Amino acid sequence: MSLETIRLSQPARDQLVWLKRTTGIKNWNALCRWALAMSLREPSAPLVKEIVTDSNVEMSWKTFAGTYGDIYLALLRQRCAVDGEPLTEESLSRTLTIHLHRGIGYLAGNQEIRTIRELVGSACE
Repeated sequence: MSLETIRLSQPARDQLVWLKRTTGIKNWNALCRWALAMSLREPSAPLVKEIVTDSNVEMSWKTFAGTYGDIYLALLRQRCAVDGEPLTEESLSRTLTIHLHRGIGYLAGNQEIRTIRELVGSACE
């Protein structure tokens, strides 16, 4: 596991395809950034600890994080510290994967998010 390449499960890929079609957001990385933020704002740790990343969707850390890589890395480090995880590359990568998948599930499961406006509104709750 590495932060250099981010891979998704087939169910997460299917949910992202649906979200792209529904919201009109064209890029995986934009939706994934929203998903990560949605999950990280939850105080509880995700129940699922291991994700099978079996889809054909993958992106580099640079594509995912863009110019905000340092900020996303700091958020992941903070979350690892809060959850009592060691600050190793493996735990950072696992934390990213489980939070990314939980966040994608949150976005896809929220019946009130069908447009970009509703997505932004959900962040302000």
